[in-house]
Amino acid sequence: MKRYILLTVFISGMTTLAAELTAGRLIGNVFGTSNLVWASIIGLMLIYLTFGYFLGGKWADANPSPQAMYRILAWAAFTVGLVPYVAVPVLTFAADAFEVLSVGIMAGSFIVVLVLFIVPITLLGTISPYAIRLSIEDTDKSGQISGQIYAISTLGSFIGTFIPTLITIPTIGTRLTFASFGMLLLIVALIGLYRFVSQKEMLKYIWMPIALLIIAIVFSNSALKNSTGQVYETESAYNYIQVQQQNGFTLLRLNDGQGVHSIYHPDTMYFNGPWEQFSVGPYFYASRSPDDVQSMAIIGLAAGTAARQATAIYGEDIQIDGIEIDDKIVQVGRDYFDMNLPNLNVIVGDGRLGLDRSNKLYDIIAIDAYRPPYIPAHMTTLEFFTICASHLTETGVLTLNVGSTPGDRRLIDGLATTMSQIFPSIHIMDIPGTLNTMIFATKQPTSPENFIDNLSRFSRGPGSPGINPLLIVTMSSTYNNLAEGYTTTTVFTDDLAPIEWIVNNMVVSFVLQGGLEFLQ
Repeated sequence: MKRYILLTVFISGMTTLAAELTAGRLIGNVFGTSNLVWASIIGLMLIYLTFGYFLGGKWADANPSPQAMYRILAWAAFTVGLVPYVAVPVLTFAADAFEVLSVGIMAGSFIVVLVLFIVPITLLGTISPYAIRLSIEDTDKSGQISGQIYAISTLGSFIGTFIPTLITIPTIGTRLTFASFGMLLLIVALIGLYRFVSQKEMLKYIWMPIALLIIAIVFSNSALKNSTGQVYETESAYNYIQVQQQNGFTLLRLNDGQGVHSIYHPDTMYFNGPWEQFSVGPYFYASRSPDDVQSMAIIGLAAGTAARQATAIYGEDIQIDGIEIDDKIVQVGRDYFDMNLPNLNVIVGDGRLGLDRSNKLYDIIAIDAYRPPYIPAHMTTLEFFTICASHLTETGVLTLNVGSTPGDRRLIDGLATTMSQIFPSIHIMDIPGTLNTMIFATKQPTSPENFIDNLSRFSRGPGSPGINPLLIVTMSSTYNNLAEGYTTTTVFTDDLAPIEWIVNNMVVSFVLQGGLEFLQ
């Protein structure tokens, strides 16, 4: 009996953490994966477990029998598997609210989805106290037994942390991950009822796995979202990935869907976005021409929009290294965004690590991995920008795309201040009609006067030889929207980079001030 109870505790602990990690993906598909979202998930899960520990101890003393524990476990398992399917209408409603940016519906849906976990997680929390009560035969060994059970449960939790992220979510998806762990736990519960009670008692609950199986089959072909123009969706270890087609344009959206990460149209290159802006940084240097630009690195390649535009401007002679952490996004880029450029070398991995390991020097380094509230802090620091500088040619330029909110430029100021510790010239441009800002940092002193001189030279006469019109249009937008400068503020370091604090404060203030309505 004791060995099977330990197995029960192990599987229960594994399912608890798997449910928590998968809940993050289930909710993140609609509400995003900011640390505010994760704090809400983790905090409430801990409250539910606390309630479960309290109830489990009380119920175990009142009815210390395997029958009672495995009945509870069966219901816990069934409700774990049921959660994502019960949540479907709520999440669909929330996704629609995100498309029209209705704050009230979004907040209400978020709360409802989190409340759905109160039953399964609370019931799972009762198992360890029950297992301790059933395992103690000698009170002199109660401490040893309690420690053993909590150790086994924690080991199960450790395993449950990795399986969803690394295996099940990328291969079978969020909903089937819940169903699989629920089914596994149900099997443990049913075997427990059979071994320690009776076959008759087990058969009372045999409908549960059958019901879960039927529900999983019924929903197997349904989309997680049904956004306008959606043509493809998938999940990876890092993202919920969505491809939409609108008015002939193909769009890449991730997670909550707020923001376009890549865009494609077979007959259009200028999108008035950040992608084309990455190509114009070299012209802050005096007397530059497209022939001077031979190499480029893009950190945050996504589906390759910036690479396509750079190739259009500089031709296939420019060698581009595109670093993207998510291999499934790379595949989506190839399948839906024509990311099949012969001069593009795709590197799958972390942007900072990939750049640090490179033995190349680049004329342009483009950072497109920022978008509040998803900002990797390790790519905002003095140490990171030092790595960038070491991989630039003597006349190289570092350009990054960063989001802001109206009237709040703390993130821009902090990044510009940090970059200025290494780069002698910083130029800032706000993309019109968006919340995106481009920061250009040059390895040698440069000026806006150089930029306008280059633009004037390129614009002389109709169709300047060797100059793609995309470059002229983009440079005109850059120059017309240059910001006056920045406020010197905090220098971000690997030891202290308060990115989350700044971004969370920006986002919350923005929403409370009606910012989402501004975006409409």
